[in-house]
Amino acid sequence: MGEEGFGKAPLLIKVPDQPEEGIVRTGTQWSATAHIITAVIGSGVLSLAWSVGQLGWVGGPIALVAFAWVTTVQSSLLADCYKSPDPEHGPIRNRSYMEAVKLNLGKRSLWVCGFFQQTGLFGCAVAYTLTAATSMRAIQRSNCYHKEGHQAPCSYGDSFYMILFGLVQIVLCLIPDFHEMAWLSILAAIMSFAYSSIGFGLGLAKVIGNGRIKGSIGGIAMPSATQKVWRVSQAIGDIAFAYPYSIILLEIEDTLKSPPPENQTMKKASMVAVFITTFFYLCCGCFGYAAFGDETPGNLLTGFGFYEPYWLVDFANLCVVIHLVGGYQVYSQPIFSFVDRWSAEKFPDSRFVNKFYTVKIPFLPPYRLNLLRLCFRTIYVITTTGLALFFPFFNQVLGLLGSFSFWPLAIYFPVEMYFVQRKVAPWTKPWIVLQVFSAVCLIVSIFAFVGSVEGVISAKLS
Repeated sequence: MGEEGFGKAPLLIKVPDQPEEGIVRTGTQWSATAHIITAVIGSGVLSLAWSVGQLGWVGGPIALVAFAWVTTVQSSLLADCYKSPDPEHGPIRNRSYMEAVKLNLGKRSLWVCGFFQQTGLFGCAVAYTLTAATSMRAIQRSNCYHKEGHQAPCSYGDSFYMILFGLVQIVLCLIPDFHEMAWLSILAAIMSFAYSSIGFGLGLAKVIGNGRIKGSIGGIAMPSATQKVWRVSQAIGDIAFAYPYSIILLEIEDTLKSPPPENQTMKKASMVAVFITTFFYLCCGCFGYAAFGDETPGNLLTGFGFYEPYWLVDFANLCVVIHLVGGYQVYSQPIFSFVDRWSAEKFPDSRFVNKFYTVKIPFLPPYRLNLLRLCFRTIYVITTTGLALFFPFFNQVLGLLGSFSFWPLAIYFPVEMYFVQRKVAPWTKPWIVLQVFSAVCLIVSIFAFVGSVEGVISAKLS
């Protein structure tokens, strides 16, 4: 929310269908598309070649398209939950995912949703820290290979780069909220296009250089059927991590101006963003697997066996880092906004929570510093960085995060809120169709979660 309204609003605000004091909504379909692409095309795209490799030439593309369809359906359901009718006060804006759950499903569902949402958002921040450090290390390693030769022992750790990424995030976390960070999302979206295109181009060049398409219908072979099942489940978890953005959809929709109605704009933005991301996902995933076959790396841009042209690999990984700097903020803002609103409601007279101090910065507009924001957001970044240092397992962590939050946040709550919003009666055709849809997604999510947990445990013990 805007700074002028900070400290005055409860967790759920009932307002007429007009801009609240202190909030100016100027977002458009294209700014929303940029936010979505920033959120979706993140570290997940780098693991898709590995995921396609585990699933094979039939299962891989089908899984990518299937998750794209699921994401389109659930984003459409959720977009309609931004406003709820109220005869007395006019439409109620659900400015966050949790506000929508509280209004439509009650406080008990709010607590369950809050656990999954905050855990999922926090996990994304951990994954982005891990991925950014991996890309920064890849830049240093490719330069080493270029200078010293491909046989040189160019081995570097990730710890220094994780800490460096965390320091940058501490500074950027002082950006108040979504309404003031459209520029960061646009920059990050441009970066995502750049490195996705380079990843696709490198994969295509490798295929041309090989003179053939590698890979098989069944995917990468494993020593045993059990290991193959675990790998398939991890791959599904990685794809689940790569697509849904439901946990920040309503926050993005809250930036949109009207007319036209926000839900219409959001649905159009979602369709455009999902179409674009699916195209890049198929290109990166399929050409990556075609290039490397059974040796497909877990991270497409950091696992290439060649490092020439080294400057192109460096540029691609630099784009990854810049994009993840913005993506970290996009996924962290809902947590920051929740803490701001909850603290203001709980401690309305606290100067630590509500007092702003004007800080003059050379060459920049005056900044309004709040001690709660400074302390909480700094601790938050330190914690995500610490966990990334402790669990530096790229594919396994992505699969675990994707499978953990996929069903409850991307499927269950949007479907249940849609039933309430549209007053869908039990055992009607729409109710049965959506319940079957939810049940199938639950089974897939459990399968992916179990395999990803096994992957993290095995990686930690090895």
